[in-house]
Amino acid sequence: MGHKVLPASETSTGYTATDIVEYIKILLMSRGGDLGMMIMMLCGFAAYMTHIGANDMVVKLASKPLQYINSPYLLMIAAYFVACLMSLAVSSATGLGVLLMATLFPVMVNVGISRGAAAAICASPAAIILSPTSGDVVLAAKAAEMPLIDFAFKTTLPISIAAIIGMAIAHFFWQRYLDKKENISHEMLDVAEITTTAPAFYALLPFTPIIGVLIFDGKWGPQLHIITILVICMLLAAVLEFVRGFNTQNVFSGLEVAYRGMADAFAGVVMLLVAAGVFAQGLSTIGFIQSLISIATSFGSASIILMLVLVILTMLAAMTTGSGNAPFYAFVEMIPKLAHSSGINPAYLSIPMLQASNLGRTISPVSGVVVAVAGMAKISPFEVVKRTSVPVIVGLLIVIIATEIMVPGASSSVTGG
Repeated sequence: MGHKVLPASETSTGYTATDIVEYIKILLMSRGGDLGMMIMMLCGFAAYMTHIGANDMVVKLASKPLQYINSPYLLMIAAYFVACLMSLAVSSATGLGVLLMATLFPVMVNVGISRGAAAAICASPAAIILSPTSGDVVLAAKAAEMPLIDFAFKTTLPISIAAIIGMAIAHFFWQRYLDKKENISHEMLDVAEITTTAPAFYALLPFTPIIGVLIFDGKWGPQLHIITILVICMLLAAVLEFVRGFNTQNVFSGLEVAYRGMADAFAGVVMLLVAAGVFAQGLSTIGFIQSLISIATSFGSASIILMLVLVILTMLAAMTTGSGNAPFYAFVEMIPKLAHSSGINPAYLSIPMLQASNLGRTISPVSGVVVAVAGMAKISPFEVVKRTSVPVIVGLLIVIIATEIMVPGASSSVTGG
């Protein structure tokens, strides 16, 4: 086809056919190594927590105060807000989704939230960017020609908070509607049925990775990778198991459960991520993103029309490639040029595009976060997409309306748009 198969950063083997296989190798090494290892460690950790009875203990203790909240959907919204706050600590969408699946998902399911709804909650916090230090925000601020602090806190944050509240309300009604439509009965787990020999303080163990991520962020303690934190958490749990029974045989057979959990994650989640990556690279190889960019530049200079066109194109690119970053990084290059040639404030274009790329990723059946969450919840990625679709559309509408109200459209000091 005359197109270069490998990304520009990689050296070609000289033949298109072998380049394709070479790219699969690159993905196996990168996704199997960094992101994949993180997913495998989190799944292994979750399996270990279930094995030693820590997850049961969480449910047992949490269900007492939760019995007073009779709607599982209110609990689901509370879990969503907690998950959104965690996106400040974990900037990777897939990393956050998997961390939530290992910690919040079992608790949500056990207090009567359906698997599909709980999975949607784990997949959607990264749909709206809160973290002011994420690479996308830094890039968007540069494109908007604004200082990072002003861009992140004064402009993007209020819009993000409005969108999160809107998405929470949408989740409440949409998940309830889908559960009724699919006749999913909510069974609150009878706490008396849970028999665990684990001590009460074990309820803290499933949340140690979250605590670790908050402590070892470089501000309070040394900055540690999430995999390092997970190794520490598993060692801590293994030491406690040993102290409880002084039985090394039990400790090692327990750790073996964790390794099997890691193997299942490789088969069920990591290989799907590799396949999704090959698909996305294929799309960019045939010039998919490039043709979207030329469509955007062919539209007129009316600020609201240009903004809507860019938002829709970014969203479509994110949905088809499954990446929030790739389409945004591709489009962000042209924001300053487009804005200046049309006399539009660059921030007016970059804020909705930044959010649209992340929202689009949340409703993409090939995105890392959706594939990983669906794999761990043992449901179809399309089921996750169906459950995140309406909240994502609501979030996008709020972002567009809030940008229209809060960000001047014209690039001069005159507010327009």
